[in-house]
Amino acid sequence: MKTLHRLLYPPAWSIAAKLSAALFAVAIIPMSFTACYNLRQSLESLKAGEYRKLELLATSTASRLDQLIIDTQRLIIQVSSDRNVVDFLTATKTLEREAFRSDLQRHLENVFQSNPDFDAVFLIDAEGKCIASTDSKFVGQNYAFREYFRKSIQGKAHVSSLLVGQTTKRPGLFLSHPVRSDKGKIVGVSVLKIKGEDIWRIVNALQVDFHSYAFLIDQQGIVISHPNESLLYHKLVPLPVMVGAKEAGHISYRFQGEQMYRIVGFAPLEVQPWVLGVSKPNAEFAAPFVRLVWQHGSSVIVVSGITAVVALLLARSISRPIRKLTAAAQALEEDNFNPETLTDVSRTQDDVGQLVRVFQHMAVEVKAREQKLKQQVINLKIEIDETKRVTEVAEITENEHFRQLQQKIQKLKQQTLSTEQTETEYFERLHTKVQSLKERTLSK
Repeated sequence: MKTLHRLLYPPAWSIAAKLSAALFAVAIIPMSFTACYNLRQSLESLKAGEYRKLELLATSTASRLDQLIIDTQRLIIQVSSDRNVVDFLTATKTLEREAFRSDLQRHLENVFQSNPDFDAVFLIDAEGKCIASTDSKFVGQNYAFREYFRKSIQGKAHVSSLLVGQTTKRPGLFLSHPVRSDKGKIVGVSVLKIKGEDIWRIVNALQVDFHSYAFLIDQQGIVISHPNESLLYHKLVPLPVMVGAKEAGHISYRFQGEQMYRIVGFAPLEVQPWVLGVSKPNAEFAAPFVRLVWQHGSSVIVVSGITAVVALLLARSISRPIRKLTAAAQALEEDNFNPETLTDVSRTQDDVGQLVRVFQHMAVEVKAREQKLKQQVINLKIEIDETKRVTEVAEITENEHFRQLQQKIQKLKQQTLSTEQTETEYFERLHTKVQSLKERTLSK
């Protein structure tokens, strides 16, 4: 219990423990605050960097899709203004139109072959009927109900969402443009279909790591590209922030059926109201933060260990002379002091060494004074005993009965010896009377 009390009660600690704790606290506490502040700033910077990385990846892929659509728009404009296309759609008679079909078909095939991403190129007349195509399945089909036809027949270029073709049952992106006669009249619509698989390929090619992926949503929040095909053409409920986004950003989300939360960086396309997202598991997103925390924590632990060792060695170097001084003081108190025990610690030139040397000199002086004091005590005791003896004699001799005794002795000495007594008898009788007087005096 006493040992536990000493451990838990700092004032009872040894000097070495107190110095070690003080030096350790002075070194570690400021460093810990600094490390926490730097770690917090580093984590914020790293987090912003990771978000920015996802946003840049999304932006780069969105730009690639934008470029594909822009290039295709330019191409469909060229197709709409081509002489063969205009002449073919302007011709009103079947024979006249058939005369242009060969050159027209060759031109459409050249356009189709110019990019492997193209699924088909076809022409629609003013009634919505396909009259020429690189894929014969389109010819004769009526597309008047399609939005791309309705928009373009009114004189507007149009880019559809990712649609599943009614004719081929293949997904694709339809770009349309009106075809005008030399007089400016809209005589039909030219359409170029981009393969949906190639759109998916471009999106899915963006993979940061094993568990990350990219996906694409349209202006209604419908997923039009996703590695998990079961999610295609489903509404993206968890990410309303992405729908119709005008600038790059990031958000945390979790799809239905997925257990882990994910971080997504997104960026909108410029030519389409679509938004491309790059999704990454929250665990992998946080992995750099964990490494950073471990690095900072390891550095603090290492520095703390070094500081603790240095503090302990320094505290022991300071407390060692103090302990020897304490032992020397106890030995001096017990009259068992040996100056040689302090020789090694008295050689240093610091304050502690000076203190030890002063203590050694003081101990010698105290020893000498103690010896001198002992001799003085002995002499004083002798003087006291002599004074006491004289005082006792004076008390006896100055007593009234003693003086009367002396007077009687003198009278007895003056009496003449009786003839009948010998000198010996006389002195014996005198001695008896003296003894009797002494006893009476002492009894009083």
